[in-house]
Amino acid sequence: MTMLSPDAAGLAALEARLRQDLSWLEWPAKSWVPRRLVDGQEVTDVVIVGGGMAGLVASAMLTRFGVDNHVVLDRAKAGQEGPWVTYARMLTLRSPKELTGPAMGLPALTFRAFYEAQYGREAWRTLDRAPRTLWMDYLTWYRKMLNLPVRNEVAVARIQPRGDDLLALDISEAGAARQILARHVVLATGRDGLGGPYVPEIAQRIDRRFWAHTADMIDFAQLKTKRVAMVGAGASAMDNAAVALEAGAARLDLFIRRADIPRINKFTGIGSQGVVHGFAGLPDEWKWRFLDHTLNAQTPPPRPSVLRVSAFPQAQFHLASPITDLTEIDDHVVVTTPKGRYEIDFIIFGTGFKVDLALRPELAEFAPHIRFWRDRFPSPKGMENAELETSPDLGEAFEFLEKVPGACPALSRLHCFNYPATLSHGKLSGDIPAISEGADRLARGIVRRLFVDDRERHFENLKAFATPEILGDEWRDADAPSAPQPAPLDAST
Repeated sequence: MTMLSPDAAGLAALEARLRQDLSWLEWPAKSWVPRRLVDGQEVTDVVIVGGGMAGLVASAMLTRFGVDNHVVLDRAKAGQEGPWVTYARMLTLRSPKELTGPAMGLPALTFRAFYEAQYGREAWRTLDRAPRTLWMDYLTWYRKMLNLPVRNEVAVARIQPRGDDLLALDISEAGAARQILARHVVLATGRDGLGGPYVPEIAQRIDRRFWAHTADMIDFAQLKTKRVAMVGAGASAMDNAAVALEAGAARLDLFIRRADIPRINKFTGIGSQGVVHGFAGLPDEWKWRFLDHTLNAQTPPPRPSVLRVSAFPQAQFHLASPITDLTEIDDHVVVTTPKGRYEIDFIIFGTGFKVDLALRPELAEFAPHIRFWRDRFPSPKGMENAELETSPDLGEAFEFLEKVPGACPALSRLHCFNYPATLSHGKLSGDIPAISEGADRLARGIVRRLFVDDRERHFENLKAFATPEILGDEWRDADAPSAPQPAPLDAST
């Protein structure tokens, strides 16, 4: 991929235009939420956990609606939030370049504007998809231009409900542990936000030094001249396989359970504003039917990702080859499939993620009370689906719901704005296409709750408001005794 030199003057011009647009839109909106103090500590209205794309656009929407007393916490260093420059290993994004993603309807805030300002329209025309690292640069610019309140290198160890309608967060920042109080907490924690990477149980038969998950930090340089196995045929599997080959792997075997690699991206194929805004209104059985069909079809890896792998003669694709056994022999592993046995030095599992609250100690207080779809909707016969069964059942503002009503009311203040929200809301919280619409729905729900909860304060403010619009000197009462009387009409006129 040819790298162009960015035009600093072009970007500066775009930034000036964007600042003017924001000014015309009165952005940020006037702050309106009453401040709270508890035991001398200021309460934060909303804490967003996660400073990746979802966390940034959630913060931007709250700013848009005048909720300025919020903060975004991310454990990563600045510029390393999300997967883009950590464990994401594709060359370009998988989404079409035209998607406006987190721009919230602001043309000057789109990736296209960011790209064209620096590289020109012709470069945009010939661009296939957004380069992955440039997308990270865009998100960093997005954060800067909107002046979003992100605090990096802050880890959230535990979230606990209190008896005063607040949530307490135990955090670690700059090596010091402390507690902050919040009225609402948003989990913008990505694909593994309610669990972690999924690895089949068979992996436990071999020592951990022999394998990794695609979400792990992998030293690919150590795989040079090695025999590498990739398990899976999804996009991440292909991307990691390609990086291993590019690092000099002597051989790479892709073990694919299916008899063919998925070829059709079902959900993208029916993408529309109808799906974005209408999915949440579907009856339960129809939500299940849509996503069960999509998950069973699976999402194909992008064509460029597959070609990136197949360009290497030492890449071997094995279809209909689920792993039936793993055995350690001295300094390597023997992989057994229905088609044969293969000596392997290292295995990478591209097997996705799972919901498992036991892997999220920060949610331990809430875990027994969170309602999942399996608790409210029996799987239709012939459509049993573990991923859907373990999806959280969420309210209109992505808030968790109680398994037993009244057992944990604080769940209504904890919002799941990450990938597992898909069954309840559609694809609004985990991917680029409709992330702005998801953040809008989330922020509007939180704003509504904040206003309703503070209704007494707002009513007192209403009664106390006494700034006159009319001063009384704008007119005279024609019927007042002291008012000058008009001259009588002349009968001759």
